[in-house]
Amino acid sequence: MRVQQAYRYALDPAPAQAGALFSHGGAARFAFNWALGLVKAALSRREAEKTYGVATELLTEVPWSLYALRRRWNAAKGQVAPWWGENSKEAYNSGLEALARALRNWADSRASKRKGKKVGFPRFKSKHRTTPSCRFSTGTIRVEADRRHVTLPRLGTIRTCESIRKLARHLERGTGRILSATIRLEGSRWFVSFTCEIDRAEHVPARPGAVVGVDLGLKALAVLSTGEVVDNPKHHRSALRRLRRRNRQLARRTGPRTPTGGHREPSARWRKTKTALGKAHARVARQRRDGLHQLTSKLAAGYGTVVVEDLNVSGMLANRRLSRAVADVGMGEVRRQLAYKTAWSGGRLVVASRWYPSSKTCSGCGVVKARLALSERTYTCDGCGLVLDRDLNAARNLAALAADVAQSCGETVNARRGAVGPGARAGHAPVKREPRKRGTPPWQRGGLLILTDKH
Repeated sequence: MRVQQAYRYALDPAPAQAGALFSHGGAARFAFNWALGLVKAALSRREAEKTYGVATELLTEVPWSLYALRRRWNAAKGQVAPWWGENSKEAYNSGLEALARALRNWADSRASKRKGKKVGFPRFKSKHRTTPSCRFSTGTIRVEADRRHVTLPRLGTIRTCESIRKLARHLERGTGRILSATIRLEGSRWFVSFTCEIDRAEHVPARPGAVVGVDLGLKALAVLSTGEVVDNPKHHRSALRRLRRRNRQLARRTGPRTPTGGHREPSARWRKTKTALGKAHARVARQRRDGLHQLTSKLAAGYGTVVVEDLNVSGMLANRRLSRAVADVGMGEVRRQLAYKTAWSGGRLVVASRWYPSSKTCSGCGVVKARLALSERTYTCDGCGLVLDRDLNAARNLAALAADVAQSCGETVNARRGAVGPGARAGHAPVKREPRKRGTPPWQRGGLLILTDKH
């Protein structure tokens, strides 16, 4: 099975190399801002020409695509950026590509061709708020033989903080090919991500016929239908005292903003505290990511079918009393990781509809309660008298949903568009299979929405 997979490693650059990394990130930002100014000027000129009655075919052409932006940049880079030769051409192309993608997203959003929230018009990137990043797709990109160094265009050979043996083995066996490399600064540390095309061997879960329902929550990270409870480590809550102290220290320093809103040069102590705050936030993110990877890898490798809910996470974040706890769990990340890991391990992912009453339904007799308060942590059935933990009851209902779907629909594989051909991506969640029926109550709109099967 051929898939696109990313390998991410922390870099340990020398001071001169760190300066070159910052320079490439700044070059990408400069190209983005220059091209955005060019586009906005062309749009303004075009609107002014319309007021003068200029014919449509004679209006000023707006560089909108990556090809048009790159052509304009190559023609003007000698005047606008005489120092452009200090960085790789891929740095400027990264900024132009980001702008072309932002313009396309804005146009698709205006034309209702893009799902989700409305996308605004691109804005200029600030030096102090933009995360330095750059993507390389051409040039010398390789892993050195010692498996502790990587070579990137114009940056040379940079040492890594850990061994790259997992990626190096694929490259040596011929089962992997590097497509691109992206450098990014996160919490005062530089990382490199290799996007690779990997030939993965076919895998089978430890229990191919086993079904597990996963109920995500706040008190416990996950409750499985088998009765296992995965505790919620609450990394952000544990680090909240340290984060608050760093924020108070930062507020006392001389920052880049004056009391009247003007700009000034921040003090050295402000920069030091800002770096410490970024490190604290990055540590929380790494801890959360590691815990979620351990959970999803265990589920994908152990069970043939994993059932989760289609949760309205954005709606849950709107609750100011629960938003911090919901964000600390990372519910959307759990589903994203399960989508591709079940495909890689030869399993199946079933995503239940967000209208499916998993918590209100009795796992013993199937009676649905009309109302169940969030404070009721123990489920008591009025029909059969079953008394069970609320989350465990929901997990058992999710596990039973997969069996019901298999009997009613047979072999349902509406997610086969994923990991079979060159350049394909494994585990992409397909669209909803069953349309919403007008006038039907939410709890009768069906249980199954999404399946991800073995390819």
